[in-house]
Amino acid sequence: MIEMKVMGIALDTRTGSPIVVLHDLDNRKALPIWIGSAEASAIIRKIEKLSVARPMTHDLIISIIDKTGYKLDRIEINDVEKETYYATLFLTKGDETLEIDSRPSDAIAVAMRAEAPIFVTANVLMNGSVSTDSARDEEEAEEFKEFIQSVKPSDFEKLIDKHRESDQ
Repeated sequence: MIEMKVMGIALDTRTGSPIVVLHDLDNRKALPIWIGSAEASAIIRKIEKLSVARPMTHDLIISIIDKTGYKLDRIEINDVEKETYYATLFLTKGDETLEIDSRPSDAIAVAMRAEAPIFVTANVLMNGSVSTDSARDEEEAEEFKEFIQSVKPSDFEKLIDKHRESDQ
């Protein structure tokens, strides 16, 4: 699991659809997820710290969670299938954990209100993210190439011997 933060809301220039953009804590990967207008509005209201006279849906969800004695521990965006993302809210009370299926946009809006962490599985990140730090990625790739070129077969023999010794 990789922890992510909300970078902001963007608009798809082709369709005008809102996109929530998440980024990892190192600002190396960004994950764009197309969402609905209502969810984009809820996320923007939280980003801009705008208050409303009456509770909106995601505020209501937080109230229900709090009134039942649960806490939103975290959300996970844990699957993507045919450009549809899936998320789970993890509610805790003592030793009990409830997992609730959610659309990622709703889960993100709720997590922002509860100040709960947003996690994304490596699989989702691999399939949907874009690199935001190409210079750093290139540097690491070059270091790895240099490392691979310097490895000798005898290095593996030493590693295998060391592994055998630790198993005994």
